[in-house]
Amino acid sequence: MAGKHMDAGILARLEARTRVVKALVRCAFVLFCVSLGFVVVAMAVPQQRLLKKLEAKLVEAKEREKVALADREHRRIELQALREDPAYLEIHARDRLNMCREGERILRFKRDR
Repeated sequence: MAGKHMDAGILARLEARTRVVKALVRCAFVLFCVSLGFVVVAMAVPQQRLLKKLEAKLVEAKEREKVALADREHRRIELQALREDPAYLEIHARDRLNMCREGERILRFKRDR
């Protein structure tokens, strides 16, 4: 009987050790998961900054494209007017050559650039 009683004591100690080891394993797993989360977040922060910089560059490029397209459209309309509208051609040529008709008064305004 002494052997059976002793085996129960050893068994109880082994079960207690097992519970402690399980608790330590759970704590280690939680710490591992938390540290993994921090690593993921730490790696995402520079990527987020880069994304914001690239988005800002994209907005700037779209603004430049918008200005370029507007300028292109203006020049297309001006070219079409020079080709097809004799009155516009005359006005443009007279302005460029600084000529006027007899008795005509021309007012010029300076542009602020």
